[in-house]
Amino acid sequence: MEDFKAKKRKTREVLVGSVKIGGQNPIRIQSMTTTNTNDIEKTVEQISKLKAHGCEIVRVTVQGKKEALSCEKIKNLLVQKNIDIPLVADIHFYPPAALIVADFVDKIRINPGNFADRRAIFQTVAIQEKFALEKIEEKLAPLILKCKQLKKSIRIGANHGSLSDRIMSAYGDTPEGMVVSAIEYGEIARKYDFHDMIFSMKASNPLVMIKAYRLLVKKMDELGWDYPLHLGVTEAGQGEDGRIKSAVGIGSLLLEGLGDTIRVSLTEDPHLEIDPCKRLVNFSNRQTLIKIPSSEELQNKTPFLHRSGSVIIKLQESDLLNDSLLKSLGLLQKEAKIDAVWVEDIQDEKSLLKLKELAAENIKIIAENSLMADYQIGHDALHVQEVNESAFSLITQMQPKVILLDPLELKVHSARKLHSWLKASSFEIPIILAFSYLESWDDFLIAASSEVGSLLCDNIGAGICLQHKVSIQELHSFSFNLLQACRMRTIKTEFISCPSCGRTLFDLQEVAARIRKKTGHLPGVKIAIMGCIVNGPGEMADADFGYVGSRPGMVDLYVGKKCVEKNISFSDADEKLIALIKSHGLWVDPPSKKEEVALM
Repeated sequence: MEDFKAKKRKTREVLVGSVKIGGQNPIRIQSMTTTNTNDIEKTVEQISKLKAHGCEIVRVTVQGKKEALSCEKIKNLLVQKNIDIPLVADIHFYPPAALIVADFVDKIRINPGNFADRRAIFQTVAIQEKFALEKIEEKLAPLILKCKQLKKSIRIGANHGSLSDRIMSAYGDTPEGMVVSAIEYGEIARKYDFHDMIFSMKASNPLVMIKAYRLLVKKMDELGWDYPLHLGVTEAGQGEDGRIKSAVGIGSLLLEGLGDTIRVSLTEDPHLEIDPCKRLVNFSNRQTLIKIPSSEELQNKTPFLHRSGSVIIKLQESDLLNDSLLKSLGLLQKEAKIDAVWVEDIQDEKSLLKLKELAAENIKIIAENSLMADYQIGHDALHVQEVNESAFSLITQMQPKVILLDPLELKVHSARKLHSWLKASSFEIPIILAFSYLESWDDFLIAASSEVGSLLCDNIGAGICLQHKVSIQELHSFSFNLLQACRMRTIKTEFISCPSCGRTLFDLQEVAARIRKKTGHLPGVKIAIMGCIVNGPGEMADADFGYVGSRPGMVDLYVGKKCVEKNISFSDADEKLIALIKSHGLWVDPPSKKEEVALM
């Protein structure tokens, strides 16, 4: 039977300043400044801090000619301070800035959604393809020729949130449109024999991001292209949620041998992005790669208990005697109540009584203990650690109601192998991903999000039962956060927030934290908090409401992609957002202090 193993995708080597990307080189780590590019001292100070934390490439925002000229001063000051790190200019909307800044930086990042096409206003447009491509070439060719002459590289970075109206009219707001948008630019560059290119397909939704990169690689393989890939989940957010979402997207692709450079985009100080990047790289370096699944391999999963994905917690006998067990398992929370517990070798009468109490709360009990026949799912839950012929024979013989998969090694390979065998054997038996981890908490977060997330995003696994030495409450919280990142179950407000850059019109970290505190109790509601209009309206295609900086001291509010209130004073914007949510019938009052204490 197929072992699903693969090798890293072969790519050409592209030089970015003194750093080589692709080929046999290690995965490179990069970030982006959040300072005003015209503030030379602060920008260099931030770049220096990034370098000290292990960042290998830094991007700065370049809105216009003034910022382009500031890059010369930034580069000169970096040289004076003996800080050797490649500089990348981030260009949107204004091609002339790219031509100026190419003299001073090592790489140009362009967005095919807004480099030559006008800003998307989400209207259907009809335009001849030949004419459209000629207009793109007219604006792109001068930059290509200059970068070729100066031996500078270009990243063609498509964003799900900023596709042009022309592309969306033909392909919709889809991964297919992202790929076509980038390939058009790549073909024009190749026409001028320019090959120092890197490609990216970013989205705030990890599922969209994964699909877009896979489609891009498939198209590149068909064309015989071997350009490196820059991986990232854009607008991932803050804290644990941002790290989980980034690891689901980036880690899944690294496991498939894709990716030559990465960025974890967090709404935090830039240097804090470097640690999760390093952990992702270290994690991927320890893994046996897995082949990219074909669309035929992906199918709807066999559900178990909760149709959108079950959360199961493994309990020891000592856990059952803990007075705070019910709170730890989320039984006091409507949206975050676990679906089952898994226990082994429970004999103590008090522990059995606690299990009866859980069963009375409609928590299913998974066990192989015949003493519990009166209130368990059944002793036919099968614990599988090695996916081999012996396991297949046992499954065929027992035909269990559920399989608890806890591989001793090659977790993702084992799950895909078992999933494939069940499908070929016409067995509709749900698989619970009961993976065990010994790593530190920070490494566990990266590893579990990458491995379990990659499977859940491909509809493999009816639920999760993660095993780690941390508390039940921490595992409970992480499990639900992971399911939410994989777009399976929603237990709280989903926030889409950009990492901030030189375009940002307010303190994004402070605003995001404040809005999260006021509106974070609304399961099923998605709120986008965006510093400017570059990706704002587009990324809010996936959000119910949007809060976007429009000019200094002013905010625009959106419902989906539609701007419904413009130029609201910054001091009034939070309450206006809450009023907007209320007007759409999606507001509930937050829990009282007494209720919060009960849930702790």
